[in-house]
Amino acid sequence: MTRSITLVLAAAALALALASPAMAQSKKVAYFAASSQNGFNQATYEGVEERAIELGYEAEIFDGKFDAAHQYSQIEDVLAGGQFAGMIVAPNDSVGIAGAFEQVIEAGVPIATVLFPVGPDLNTLEPQVPGITATVASPPVAGATLQAEAAVAHCADRDPCNVIIIIGAKIFAFDNLRLETFEKVLAGHPNIEIVGTGEGWYSPDASLKAMQDMLQAARDVHVVLSNADQHLVGAEIALEAEGYTVADLYLSGGGAAAIAIEAIREGRWDATLAYFPKTMGALAMEQIANAIEGKPVTNAINMDVSGPLQAMIDKSVLDANPDFRGEWEQ
Repeated sequence: MTRSITLVLAAAALALALASPAMAQSKKVAYFAASSQNGFNQATYEGVEERAIELGYEAEIFDGKFDAAHQYSQIEDVLAGGQFAGMIVAPNDSVGIAGAFEQVIEAGVPIATVLFPVGPDLNTLEPQVPGITATVASPPVAGATLQAEAAVAHCADRDPCNVIIIIGAKIFAFDNLRLETFEKVLAGHPNIEIVGTGEGWYSPDASLKAMQDMLQAARDVHVVLSNADQHLVGAEIALEAEGYTVADLYLSGGGAAAIAIEAIREGRWDATLAYFPKTMGALAMEQIANAIEGKPVTNAINMDVSGPLQAMIDKSVLDANPDFRGEWEQ
C-alpha cells in the first residue's frame, strides 16, 4: 500500500512538472532584445543579467534581429519550450507584439516590456494588455518634446535656423511618433526650417550615409536633432567631411551612451535624452522576480524620472555629476 501511494504521488509530481514547466524552471528569465547586436539592447540585458544574478536567477538573451515577426515567433517558441519562469521584451512592434504577450499571460508567466509600452498608446505606461507585469519605459512624446524645445531655445537668435532630423526608421511606430513630435514643436517657430529628415537605423554607418545624402541638398546646417546617439556618431563624421566645425552646431541625441557623455563634456555635442538601459533592465528584472515570488509589483516605471540623473542631459548636468559615465558604449 505504501509503495502504491508513493508511486501515485510521484506520478502526480511528474504531471505537475510537465503541465507547469515554468514552475519547474523557476530560476530562468528570458530577455527578448529588439536586436542583440544593438548596443542599447546589450546594455539593457547587462542590467537584466546583473540584477538576475543578485536575486538568484539566470538570464538568457534572444536576438530579435529588428524583425517584428521573428521576435513574435521567438516568444511563442520559448513559451512552448516551458523553460523560463519570466520574460522581458524590448519590442520591435509595440502594437503587433500584444498577441504574443497575451499568450504568455494566459500561460501564467510574468512578462515585462522595456523601452516602449505594449499597445496602441505609446504615451501611457499603464498596462494596455491586461496582465502585463510591468512597463519600464519613457513616453516618447514627452522626451521628444524636451529635445525639440531645447533645439528651439538654441535657434532663438538665428533666422533661419536649419535643422536636420535623424530618426531610427519610419517602419517603427515609436520613431514616427518621435518624428511627428519634433516636427510639431519646430513648426511653431517660423525661424526654424527642417532641411532634411533621414533614417539612421540605430547604426553609425547607416547614419553616416543618410547624413551624407542630406548634406548634398541641405546647406548651412545649424542643428542635428536625433533620437539616438548612434546616429550622431555617423552625422558628426559627415559634417566634418563637409567642412563644418561640429562644436559650432547644436547636436542632440538619445540614450546617454558613454560616447555621447564624452562628446558633451568635450563640447562637441550638446545634449542627449537618457533612457538609462542598464537601470531599465535591472528595474524590469526586479518586477519579474517580485511577480514570480508573489511579492508586490510596480506595474509602471517611468524612466524619465527613475534614472540616476534627469532625463535631458547637457553639460550643466554633467558638470554637476562629474562621476557619471553613461550606461552603454553606443
